[in-house]
Amino acid sequence: MALSPKGRRGCAAGALALTAALALSACGSESGSSSGTTSASASAAGGAQLVQPGKLTVCTNIPYEPFQFKDDTGKIVGFDVDIVDLAAKKLGVEQNIVDIDFAVIKSGAAMAAKKCDVAAAGMTITPERQQNIAFSDPYFDATQALLAKKGTGAKSLEDVKAKGLKLGAQASTTGLDYVKKNGHNPTEYADSSKELLALQAGQADVIVQDLPVVLTWLKKPEVAAKFEMIASLDTGEQYGIGLKKDADPVLLKTINDELAKAKDDGTYEKIFVKWFGKKPGELS
Repeated sequence: MALSPKGRRGCAAGALALTAALALSACGSESGSSSGTTSASASAAGGAQLVQPGKLTVCTNIPYEPFQFKDDTGKIVGFDVDIVDLAAKKLGVEQNIVDIDFAVIKSGAAMAAKKCDVAAAGMTITPERQQNIAFSDPYFDATQALLAKKGTGAKSLEDVKAKGLKLGAQASTTGLDYVKKNGHNPTEYADSSKELLALQAGQADVIVQDLPVVLTWLKKPEVAAKFEMIASLDTGEQYGIGLKKDADPVLLKTINDELAKAKDDGTYEKIFVKWFGKKPGELS
């Protein structure tokens, strides 16, 4: 998710980021694909300063299919994983993924506390987040969508309000911000899977979520049988890979260089088609 960056998906930003960093363990649990991070920085091949020797440690929040989620073997895979792997391979290190609360990621606390080198969590670039996070160049153009139980008759956010339908949204996300700015007061859910479960359980009639996530849900027969996408909300969002505010220039340059290279040589398109089944610009 280049347009002028707007806003995805807590510990608060701004002045609260420091508090969140100091109390990080209280903000949520984490589980990585290998052992936890260390506080000491270590030089990687290529000169980037990393929190663990030989690893590019990446904070994410799962499940957020198809950007990052666990496959049938328990391995964390997805579009974001493959994108970050481009930089990891260039640096000659392995990608180590840490699953952590999204609110701790978007506040910048995770990187400030050296829980990770970067964050790749389907995260929209916003001015608020840029106060505490340095972002890579945009790597994904995003938009929002409304998923509803079949038969509501709603075709827009305005219809949701007019018909008195129950709206749900994922906490700490730009989808939540968008519907609030449009006069809605949705029920908030901690992550995307809980949001979908609420819809399936009838706790919500309609939910707002990033379009690629909604399209991925609708590939599941049990979802497609009872639910439908009723609207796409063109919010002009773009995703970026997050780094701590005073980002290591070598690491940031490596990420941006590899993104540009992948877009030029066709690698980005191959990764995109792998996870979305369509070429960039064709999602709808």
